[in-house]
Amino acid sequence: MMKADPRLLATAPRNLPTLARPTLGARWLPEPSLRFAGDAEHLDPKVGIPLYGPRSFGTGRHPAEIHVGFVGTAEAVDRAQRFLAQAAGGVDGDTQHHPFPGCEPGEGFRSDLRLDDDLVERITTREMHALLDITKTRERFERALALLDEKMALLQDRDHPLDCVFIVIPESLFKACRSVKYRQNGQLVERDLRRAFKAMAMRYRIPTQFLRESTTGLTDTRRQMDHPSEIAWNLFTGLYFKAGGLPWSPADITPGTCFIGVSFFRPMGSDKTLRTSVVQAFDENGDGLVLRGHDFRWDEARDGRSPHLPEDLAADLVRMVLDRYRKERKQTPRRVVVHKSSLFTGPERAGFQDGLDQVAEHDLVCLAPRSDVRLMRQGQYPPLRGTTFALGDDSYLYATGYIPALGYYPQGHVPTPLLVADHVGDTPHDRLLREILLLTKMNWNSAEYAEALPITLRFSRLVGAVLREVPADQEPATKYSYYM
Repeated sequence: MMKADPRLLATAPRNLPTLARPTLGARWLPEPSLRFAGDAEHLDPKVGIPLYGPRSFGTGRHPAEIHVGFVGTAEAVDRAQRFLAQAAGGVDGDTQHHPFPGCEPGEGFRSDLRLDDDLVERITTREMHALLDITKTRERFERALALLDEKMALLQDRDHPLDCVFIVIPESLFKACRSVKYRQNGQLVERDLRRAFKAMAMRYRIPTQFLRESTTGLTDTRRQMDHPSEIAWNLFTGLYFKAGGLPWSPADITPGTCFIGVSFFRPMGSDKTLRTSVVQAFDENGDGLVLRGHDFRWDEARDGRSPHLPEDLAADLVRMVLDRYRKERKQTPRRVVVHKSSLFTGPERAGFQDGLDQVAEHDLVCLAPRSDVRLMRQGQYPPLRGTTFALGDDSYLYATGYIPALGYYPQGHVPTPLLVADHVGDTPHDRLLREILLLTKMNWNSAEYAEALPITLRFSRLVGAVLREVPADQEPATKYSYYM
């Protein structure tokens, strides 16, 4: 590890007396590596995949062919097919963007993209106009969902392999149906078309991908678009995973480790005090699953904004994850790490530890972005990603910041550190921090170098927003690919 940069300064809350200001110790943790085909390692997926191939290449999990279906208007589907076929051959980059190597048997993701004409369900001009003619927003929204449901049912009945379905609709239809707000039983209900469709499409056990027609670059649009190579990287990384592949995996994670992210959501149309727990669990390869937990009462006015589980439900939640892990892996994890974005209450901590009593090692960690404490660095750039510092008993980690391997700071705004607090468990502190850095590189919905949050918490709101659309009497899909 590098020694602390002597130019680093910390800002502390001004209302602290001078003598009470905590001392500062800062260090830098080296960038963790990712694994690709043949156990080759590299820091960056946009370099590792072109050089070595995706992690599952050469294994039984690698999809040699990726069969893609489409739902959309004739023109929108045609543009999407042309865009994907062209991108599969590779997309040039520039000084700020890596070129996309393509998705062909010998290049990039090493898979053959199959755009089968038999796997297209078109939204007719009459159907689209009938939707746009509906004046009531809730009725139009629900009819759009019903129409997409009809098209998915028809695709599922085809006697063809199908790895993913792209939903491609014109901008006019997307804008008219993208979201809705209404009151139900005295409660304000807010719904999003993409998330509601994801919840509905789980029944067909086919991963889906929304693609706005303007994203293809083949229409006139005023949207601020990402670089074409960036769009291709993000789409094909997610597509490869949805087809069953493993794009990359973290290096240096202890075998038998299970990471758990705990979050909460309010069921759609419920009263203000009802909450549902949700867990995102990931193994040492970064492969994840989603499980819906239990409903419980939480009164914000009385107990605060951040929900906490009762002791018995905390224990039941981790036992549910362990049961699923055993079914999937045929063994009990040797080590479990639980991430939450709020501090653990005493009963919550006791419940999690009780549920983990059969696991050899465990850690409970609170992770939350903090903007009231910053590390200031002389010069043009912000602190390095991987910088960690302590103020008294509190520990902080910069998961974003200047990245030496890239030679620039990709986020473009002042980075905020993660507060790493409330740790109870068996793992040394530095090892926990290195794992957090690794988990910020495990978003298979894009090929970004790193995110601001570890994957255990990165999609907590998105997953909750999808799950709230799943009826209570319907078992939600566990595979992570259905939520992306």
